[in-house]
Amino acid sequence: MATAAATATVNRRDVQIKRPRVKPARVALHAFLITMVAIWLFPIAWAIFTSLRTFGDTALHGYISWPADGLTLINYQTFVTEAQLPLYYLNTLVVVVPGVIFTLLLASLVAFGCTQFSWKFNLTVLLIFTAGNLLPPQVIIIPLYYAYLHTPIPYFGEIDINAWNFSFAIFSDNTLLYDQYIGIILIHVVFQTGFATFVLSNYMKTITKEITESALVDGANVLRIWWSVILPLCRPALAAMATLLFTFIYNDFFWALVLMKSGAKRPITTALNNLQGEFFTNNNLIAAGALLACIPPILVYILLQKQFVAGLTLGSTKG
Repeated sequence: MATAAATATVNRRDVQIKRPRVKPARVALHAFLITMVAIWLFPIAWAIFTSLRTFGDTALHGYISWPADGLTLINYQTFVTEAQLPLYYLNTLVVVVPGVIFTLLLASLVAFGCTQFSWKFNLTVLLIFTAGNLLPPQVIIIPLYYAYLHTPIPYFGEIDINAWNFSFAIFSDNTLLYDQYIGIILIHVVFQTGFATFVLSNYMKTITKEITESALVDGANVLRIWWSVILPLCRPALAAMATLLFTFIYNDFFWALVLMKSGAKRPITTALNNLQGEFFTNNNLIAAGALLACIPPILVYILLQKQFVAGLTLGSTKG
């Protein structure tokens, strides 16, 4: 017994001696990561705190103070009831859903043509679409604004949703691209197609061309092969890309602000600008509205987080 106890004591000491020492580099790394997390979370925590205070309390005691009457949800109630939150959510859906669908269809078609067929300009076309990602949107805003003001668009009536007291024109209600949902959808499709084409083409390169050639031998046309053969094989890539596109288009602030003058038509992110007055701005209400606007992307990420994470590395590896 004594020998066994002594052996156990020696083994315990050996384990303690062999325990790796904490390296200063690892401590510095963890300290850096914790600092970055705190810096990233501070604006969100500050927005939540600001949204739970009344404007009168903030104006009286300043932002760096605890509210005298405690925290309240009055700003959220005001934003939902008076700022017409459901209307701006619907505006956003009218822009985001068609934008994601059209972008995926166009990008997948271009990627299919450039990766599954060998022709003279396939690499050139792919480079042109990819180069669109390098163009800053602000560079073309003046000619684009002029084009939107002078491009005629037909009017085909309106779609009314009586249950929500909401309606939107089919194409245009002023015969122009300017101040129309279709104009915002088109600009998102144009600027997101390059990125989507680049990513989907890398994924489609992993699909052997023999599949396309076999379908052609069986008598299927090109569009049939794209729709019935290639797209089902690209379902994981399309799901990941759709998640990323939804996030990109939903979070856009710039285009609707510039190309829409009607505040009632703007998506929810741009509609927050409507809360800013000429002589008075309720920052507490804006903070509450910004947090409510964050809810849909957060829900989409929670439901589709696997596709979102996969989208970050989509096309970077084969197989």
